[in-house]
Amino acid sequence: MKRRLAIGGAMVGAAGAALGWTIARKLTTPVGPRRFKLTLRSVEVNGDRQLLLLDRTCDTEAPGTYNLWFERGGWAQLGNEVEDRGQNQVARALVGVSPGLTPRAGDRVSWSGIYYATPADAGLDARDISIVTPVGSAPAWRVDGDLSTWAIHVHGLGSPRAGTLRGVQVATELGLTSLVVSYHNDGEGPTAGRGRSTLGATEVEDIEAAIGYAVRRGAERIVLFGWSMGAAIALQVAHRSDYAPLVVGLVLDSPVLDWVEVIKANCKRAGLPGGAGLLAVPWLTLGTLARLLGLPVRIPLREFDWVTRAEELAVPKLILHGSHDDSVPIRLSSVLAERRKDLVQLEVFDAGHTLAWNSDSQRWKSSVSTWLSEGPLAGIRRPER
Repeated sequence: MKRRLAIGGAMVGAAGAALGWTIARKLTTPVGPRRFKLTLRSVEVNGDRQLLLLDRTCDTEAPGTYNLWFERGGWAQLGNEVEDRGQNQVARALVGVSPGLTPRAGDRVSWSGIYYATPADAGLDARDISIVTPVGSAPAWRVDGDLSTWAIHVHGLGSPRAGTLRGVQVATELGLTSLVVSYHNDGEGPTAGRGRSTLGATEVEDIEAAIGYAVRRGAERIVLFGWSMGAAIALQVAHRSDYAPLVVGLVLDSPVLDWVEVIKANCKRAGLPGGAGLLAVPWLTLGTLARLLGLPVRIPLREFDWVTRAEELAVPKLILHGSHDDSVPIRLSSVLAERRKDLVQLEVFDAGHTLAWNSDSQRWKSSVSTWLSEGPLAGIRRPER
């Protein structure tokens, strides 16, 4: 009987280890191609208006402005209007397309909150530059403004830097110079090791390199815009970087404030018990297991738990978070805002993960502009644009 129990326990332990390995591998996997899971059912023309018919999902029926990326290339911007087409379909108004694209029934598309593909699409005058990082040159966009105050825009895990252009517009309107950066293993920056993400643990060095670029060109103050994992990186910079004294404010959209809780939430999202996420923790945090996973270093997840470390925070923060976020729980943002009322302002939107801007772009822009103007940038004279 004891032998049978021992064998059973070993089998359960092996199964748990295998599941933890799988979850950790999925979380840190190299960036892959975009998936096109929707089909454009038809295109309606009504005068000078075009409506695109799509299957009804939680995404496609959500009010707001979104983008469709086409498998054959190009994109289509969708307006706020949502029209019912029976129980299973909705129609979305087409408000813009990439040059040369004519949407057709049967097109395979991907739904996205990334509304602009390039700075020009967002009405921004940008130039391409490279940031020299510890592992190679990382492409970035630079939008010029006041050379004494710079905004560094950091995208999230699995998202391109174009996703941050939604925030660059506000920084530009305020007169700041912006850097829209990439970092290693994000699909645009240099490839390091086996191409796996370290969830911000090493990527932070690339953002420090971007700040160094700004400092050498006159930056005296830095505002960090971080989206999802990009927010986790921004928090690390503001807390432990040599450049931390220059950081005057953080604008954080759907921020990762505790990786363990985020991993558990994404397990639930995938249909697993939330507790299964704990099985991945040893594979990420223990050196030997992390190397077996393909990571260059262990990931100190406790250093990313800002709910527990709330008292250590020292820089003002604006958090914008969707109440329907099932990837990064808004609960964490609410707890942090309650614990640090002196430093953290939370704006809640009726939206999913990193979709607050899409759900109400005017409120998003107004919230950021007002907070920066009356808070971190109050009293700083900036050239008018």
